[in-house]
Amino acid sequence: MSAVSTREILTAPLTAATRPDEMVAVLDFGAQYSQLIARRIREAHVYCEILPHGTPLDELKAMGLKGIVMSGGPRSVYEPGAMQVSPEIFTLGIPILGICYGMQLMARELGGVVRGGEHREYGKTELEVLDGSDLFRGLNPSLICWMSHGDLVEEAPPGFTVTARTANTPVAAMSNRARGLYGVQFHPEVVHTPWGSDLIQSFLKEGCGCQGLWTMESFVRDTIDVIREGVGEAQVVCGLSGGIDSATTAALVSEAIGDQLYCIFVDHGLMRKGEPDEVTKAFRDRYQSHLIAMDSTDRFLRALRGVTDPEAKRRIIGNEFVAVFEDEARKIGAVDFLAQGTLYPDVIESGTGSAAVIKTHHNVGGLPEKMNLRLIEPLRNLFKDEAREVARQLGLPESITWRQPFPGPGLAIRVLGEVTRERLEVLREADAIVLDEIVKAGWYRRLWQAFAVLPNVQSVGVMGDQRTYTDTVIVRAVTSNDGMTADWARLPYEALERISNRIINEVPGVNRVAYDISSKPPATIEWE
Repeated sequence: MSAVSTREILTAPLTAATRPDEMVAVLDFGAQYSQLIARRIREAHVYCEILPHGTPLDELKAMGLKGIVMSGGPRSVYEPGAMQVSPEIFTLGIPILGICYGMQLMARELGGVVRGGEHREYGKTELEVLDGSDLFRGLNPSLICWMSHGDLVEEAPPGFTVTARTANTPVAAMSNRARGLYGVQFHPEVVHTPWGSDLIQSFLKEGCGCQGLWTMESFVRDTIDVIREGVGEAQVVCGLSGGIDSATTAALVSEAIGDQLYCIFVDHGLMRKGEPDEVTKAFRDRYQSHLIAMDSTDRFLRALRGVTDPEAKRRIIGNEFVAVFEDEARKIGAVDFLAQGTLYPDVIESGTGSAAVIKTHHNVGGLPEKMNLRLIEPLRNLFKDEAREVARQLGLPESITWRQPFPGPGLAIRVLGEVTRERLEVLREADAIVLDEIVKAGWYRRLWQAFAVLPNVQSVGVMGDQRTYTDTVIVRAVTSNDGMTADWARLPYEALERISNRIINEVPGVNRVAYDISSKPPATIEWE
């Protein structure tokens, strides 16, 4: 088989489920909150995708969209090079909600007045509702919202009604119900606007006529049909890590094509303590002779030797994974497809259109430019909580469904600097202690993730009346609903004390433990 362009594969029909009848698009103008807008829309059981702000109007028309949301953005609408939108978008007959920058663009293009604010509004702000007949239906006339802007709309365009204001923003919300156009200066998608989900649901139901038909039951049904039709009689290999994403992908593909699926578990030497044995035991009964387990530790560590750049690590690991899968596919014969558990946050963080590259996920931007297998990515448009619901629908055990996320590159991106066997062993032991104590404290299901990080940092200590100069271990524990935003977990001091004491006493070469209290954003959950 000749090599195929990765870009062609990623836009093939099998990369995502068939789009539902009800779909809303979020046009991204570089906002830090675009993913949250999509999450709030999905929570209302309406399918949503984030698209670049410059998506051609013909493409938007062809999607049969029920609505469009124009996101916020970091720039002024008058700034040179600022992201723009075609004025014709407001004549498509598709209801549009502009948020912050999106509202300012709408106002400017339709004849309103936008100017730089004399007083920048940032944070919690009192909002006065002037008209409660559309998006504010059923809400209090006095509300608290989250503002983050410099420019503001001074005068609404002709035909628009000003529906809310603040002390510093004369047009905090506006609407033209006849044209289905709405704008809000604040951010309804963030938790700091506690009633924001109600406003978004009003736009979806009243403005767009959505009924909320997007469910995981329909997703599972449609996806199985798409996979079965697309694969035909070919064989499929699935990269199985033991995590929720790859396990759910394997279960979906298995439902569609049965024993045409071969699951390949690759121990790359970068897994947690005892994990290779746990994974093979958990999936041996389910896939029997169609589970191929292999130890490729030497191969991966050899490829990572001397590498310190995190993006390089991810690319190397992605390339090696594909090479291993292709080697095994040749042994099986007649294999045309590779299934993997890519999620929507993987795609977004790897950089799409207006969204910046946060970090290249090994299964997205880390893939080789050419490969001999076509991709099946049934979860590509799902968030983590949606993937968990799919797993539940498919009957996967809770031990898998509720397993905390673990990155594909494994401990390689938690060992900062060069990855060696010795440093991996230190981290592996420390990480096992973190998880053990988290479980004992009853916090495992309350956290999104908890793990240890081994930075390339040594410090002075005193152990047994002797000076030491050894490694520091960072403990990271966060809460989150979807992994797109996260807050550091307020773990009990007693649990942190036990973690610290055990790591220092039980892991050779460590004399200091620190706790990471950074939220996402501005930090990310993983350190690399």
